[in-house]
Amino acid sequence: MATDVKSEMTGTVWQIEVAEGDEVAAGDELIILESMKMEIPIEAPVSGTLIEFLVEEEDPVDEDQIVARIEE
Repeated sequence: MATDVKSEMTGTVWQIEVAEGDEVAAGDELIILESMKMEIPIEAPVSGTLIEFLVEEEDPVDEDQIVARIEE
């Protein structure tokens, strides 16, 4: 079962911290957003395998936008 990872705020993808196919633990930083000159991490909500990113570095994202999927 895949779990969607959502952005908690509007911003720009500053850095992607892991690669598709990597094993991640709940709480691991996946993406760093830049918003209002602050760096905000998007963390894995569950443990599993990161199967897909739906954004790339420098992409704008909206609040509640799905940015990645994790297979539990």
